[in-house]
Amino acid sequence: MNLKNAIAAGMVLQLAAATGATQDTDQEPTFTPTSPELEMREQPVAEEDLQILVRADEILIDDTVWNREDDRNCKDDELAGRRSLFCALQKACIEVLGAYDHRRVALQEVRFAIVDATDGREFAHRLRDYNNLPETQFDDVKRILVVAREKVSIRLADGQN
Repeated sequence: MNLKNAIAAGMVLQLAAATGATQDTDQEPTFTPTSPELEMREQPVAEEDLQILVRADEILIDDTVWNREDDRNCKDDELAGRRSLFCALQKACIEVLGAYDHRRVALQEVRFAIVDATDGREFAHRLRDYNNLPETQFDDVKRILVVAREKVSIRLADGQN
């Protein structure tokens, strides 16, 4: 798939989510593998990307609701009232879009912020593994969300959507 087709496919998925053509939120979310196209940092953004990041930040209101032992299974997090970075983003995505979009620009921006904050450290699952690092503190997680939100806000203001 060439870059133009990949971007078009991503935009179709975003449009489908925005118009209500979404998956049943009771289903387990699908984890889409990454690709070179999805790892491009300047993908078109939408207002919903900013909303997702704002909502995730609200969900992780303080360290008493943060789960620092993420297993990417969010049902038990919901029951316990504590969420990892991944589960906060998943919940925010579902609340904003009606479905979880694993490679949504908002979530990719969080992944990019993690790469930058860790000097390119390799992770099997960036959101989970960063959350679970012994040295990661709650303030670090909040800072990652701020960085991602700022990047999306700047691109929205510049009309990069």
